[in-house]
Amino acid sequence: MANQRLRALLRWTKWADWAIAAVGFTIIIFVLTFFFDSSSTDGAASSVNLPASDLVDLTLLHNAEDRGALCLDGSLPGYHFQKGFGSGSNNWLLHIEGGGWCNTIESCSTRKTTALGSSNFMERQVSFSGILSSDPSQNPDFFSWNKVKIRYCDGASFAGRPESEFKAFLTGCSAGGLAAVIHCDDFRERLPQHATVKCLADASFFLDESDVQGNRTMRSFYDDVFHLQGVAKSLDRNCLSRMGNSRCLFPREFIKNIRTPVFIVNPAYDFWQIRNILVPDVSDPQGYWQTCRLNIHSCNPNQLEILKGFRNSLLNALSEFQQKNEAGMFVNSCYIHCQTWMAETWHSPSSPRINSKTIAESVGDWYFNRGAVKLIDCPYPCNPTCYNMDFTRH
Repeated sequence: MANQRLRALLRWTKWADWAIAAVGFTIIIFVLTFFFDSSSTDGAASSVNLPASDLVDLTLLHNAEDRGALCLDGSLPGYHFQKGFGSGSNNWLLHIEGGGWCNTIESCSTRKTTALGSSNFMERQVSFSGILSSDPSQNPDFFSWNKVKIRYCDGASFAGRPESEFKAFLTGCSAGGLAAVIHCDDFRERLPQHATVKCLADASFFLDESDVQGNRTMRSFYDDVFHLQGVAKSLDRNCLSRMGNSRCLFPREFIKNIRTPVFIVNPAYDFWQIRNILVPDVSDPQGYWQTCRLNIHSCNPNQLEILKGFRNSLLNALSEFQQKNEAGMFVNSCYIHCQTWMAETWHSPSSPRINSKTIAESVGDWYFNRGAVKLIDCPYPCNPTCYNMDFTRH
């Protein structure tokens, strides 16, 4: 199972021509409306038994057309829902699938023949693991919650436009994590004022950094997306008033204005960012970085020093966010991308740790206010618990 998940992750990272993105807020709200309307007649879950399987069926939103919430090819959007039970029956965790932006008509058209652009190609069942798992040994704090995985199929974030305490947690990985922070405050405003609402972004703190040749590759790409998709209306107004451009897609520029508590999970050596922002293919024509990009253990001292500089840029970009009282952070020194959706990295005997805490334990401590969590790992290769991806073995 672990190898299958890692292979799936590897296939996902090969989409180098599609940069970070997120699923749409219109879909999020539509899913929430559907479930909250239904709960008035269904009542709280009464079962205290674990679900028989973590294979969860796809559900299509049949009234989505009325709301203008469709996939790129016009097909119905979808989600996977697993009902909560016991003490978690009134609490909600929404996880937004990642994918990538399409920044040209051609790249958006290509998506129509994939699950990232059409529900016709989506798996009818997916496995819930990591932060979505119903196994308390994998997911000690959120295993019994109602959980929704929202599928991503528009290529533009849809950005073109109780007696017991109610809790809601909006999370996402990579593209989905970017959506979680972009829409975090809007998500908060849609829910009851007495609810505890927080957001988590996993491997989503994308940097506006020059690559090894001094080019602003990522900024240029975001600029294309900004103008093609018309996403300005979905971005932070304060940021747009300061900058008025695509730089407001970078978390550093808008996260300072978020009012809802946010937790950042991010590797200091995010292999996606290293391979697409720091050392994109176009900036390494001679292949000097080829083996280093595939395996951090193969990097020479000069390359490791450059990677250390990239880590320093991340920490600098997070410095203002870190000062927020309600902010949470888990920044480890692993060479990986997305750690909350796999049991191996979220919470297991072999999971990465900082101060002896797994990511799941750290997020749980923060969410339930068991203590402040602002954990920053020492530089590579100091942490022996790191789950470092090695692409040369696959």
